[in-house]
Amino acid sequence: MVLIDGKATANQIKNEIAEEVKAIKSKGERAPHLAAVLVGNDGASLTYVGSKVRSCEKVGFDSSLIRLPEETTEAELLAKIAELNQDDTLDGYIVQLPLPKHIDEEKVLLAIDPKKDVDGFHPSNFGRMALELETFIPATPFGIMQLIERYDIDTQGKHVVVIGRSHIVGRPISILMSQKGAYGNATVTVAHSRTKDLKALTQQADIIVSALGVPGFVTAEMVKDGVVIIDVGITRVEDASKEKGYYITGDVDFDSVAPKASYITPVPGGVGPMTIAMLLKNTLLARKWNS
Repeated sequence: MVLIDGKATANQIKNEIAEEVKAIKSKGERAPHLAAVLVGNDGASLTYVGSKVRSCEKVGFDSSLIRLPEETTEAELLAKIAELNQDDTLDGYIVQLPLPKHIDEEKVLLAIDPKKDVDGFHPSNFGRMALELETFIPATPFGIMQLIERYDIDTQGKHVVVIGRSHIVGRPISILMSQKGAYGNATVTVAHSRTKDLKALTQQADIIVSALGVPGFVTAEMVKDGVVIIDVGITRVEDASKEKGYYITGDVDFDSVAPKASYITPVPGGVGPMTIAMLLKNTLLARKWNS
């Protein structure tokens, strides 16, 4: 069993990006610039955005954090987005989700200039990805594909079962793994809440990508020997016996499944660290494409 080390891989990618940034700066050109828009005071969002800012510093990017109060109106946020779309010093930006309930997330995401949409959520970018055109790939699926490539995991003709059909992970990774290419050409089944006899599907799977958000959902009896496990789920489970009062776990019952797996991502330390690394990679691409 090979443990897929997302943290080490993410650091390797960040180092590669840092070298490219040095080369850009050595020509007298400005560094890539990433901004994050945060509306309100959601604790998880604050932590995540803070991590993005620190990662920008590490690779030599310029970064901006735009904090708006919880009571910001939809119109005010859309006005800020229009301003960012016109800012030539800014290569890419993200609007951190979730947004306050009085703001229409879809309307906000549609307002982002696709050329600056480094999250890869805009329909224009999603469509280009599906058509195998140059575009920004959503960061988490992009990270999964990088892990598969860097660990040289064979996907050719393999049966992949993706559990979860979200537009952020499940749907895009199902498209990417079915596309032509050295780390594609898989036969992909997308499973969801209405799927019948999921266990029969997962027992046939050569690769399982679970993005469900249900702790310990995938158990040893659901997988065959030699399976590749990509666990995207990350859930905070309350536990009074732990120092922090909780522990972090994934969709996969790691202790029982790992002995049967050929490759497996841990939680934490697997897919998670890759997401920020790929957001940086998308920002570097934006810098190249838009300059």
